[in-house]
Amino acid sequence: MNAVVWSIPSPPSAWAAFQVGPLTVHTYALCILTGMIAAILISGRRLAARGVPAGFAVDAAIWAVPFGLVGARLYHVFTHTGDYFHAGANLWLVFAIWDGGNALYGSLIGGAVGAWIACRRAGVRLWTFADALAPGLLIAQAVGRLGNWFNHELFGLPTTLPWGLQIEASNPAIPAGTPAGTLFQPLFLYELLWNLIGAGLLVLAGRRFRLQWGKVFGLYLIWYGIARAGLEAIRLDPTSDRLFDIPANDWGSFVAITLGVLLFAVQTLRHPGPEPSPYSRPPAIADAGGHDEQSLEPAARR
Repeated sequence: MNAVVWSIPSPPSAWAAFQVGPLTVHTYALCILTGMIAAILISGRRLAARGVPAGFAVDAAIWAVPFGLVGARLYHVFTHTGDYFHAGANLWLVFAIWDGGNALYGSLIGGAVGAWIACRRAGVRLWTFADALAPGLLIAQAVGRLGNWFNHELFGLPTTLPWGLQIEASNPAIPAGTPAGTLFQPLFLYELLWNLIGAGLLVLAGRRFRLQWGKVFGLYLIWYGIARAGLEAIRLDPTSDRLFDIPANDWGSFVAITLGVLLFAVQTLRHPGPEPSPYSRPPAIADAGGHDEQSLEPAARR
């Protein structure tokens, strides 16, 4: 009897984009958008549990998402300079975010700036928002990794495992001389599962140990940094530029892990107790009669 060969097929290239009238809709972009919506909804529920109106998650997204997209693209471009800056390069491709290439670490940097602006305007503690966001951020990243699957990217070394990923032989990331039919490590799937597990663990740890003051976000940085560092080590498709023969994305992971450990340790020492309020200043909420009142502050303290 012939043995059954198991593998994960890559979607047909035609599935990466489709037409809606005159518009070209990219599946990768839909995955990113779906992840953003999921993160906003999850963050809103978690903020509401802390006494912050759930709608603030939308307000924060209005600032954080544009900054995050810019940061994600810039980080990717400047850690993959050989892909965008070479003789005969089409510099317009720097802006082609629909073709993939949006670095998570860049989105964190840019998104943090946007979130800081939103929190400062509303008087919400940045760490309260960061802790509320952390599990949803992992969910968003998991959904976004499906976009990598549709784009035939984020795969690793050849494998004979039954869940190996099928990649077309014409893919430029495949080393010359690789035998036809070779399967590859589905790194997008590994990270997707890692992120889903991490989201659950962050929620459980936050509840069990009443983690506040940015400690949940610190655990997020550690959890994601560990996975990304490991996956980058076996990645084949376009990897980031190298410093001392180490990919830039690995350096970013090392920084994320270090910051996560420092954030958790410092905030544990500085703030052993719970946050007195999710607000850095008393919020002003207009009542039905048009008068300002500060009704949320006492509720947030209870």
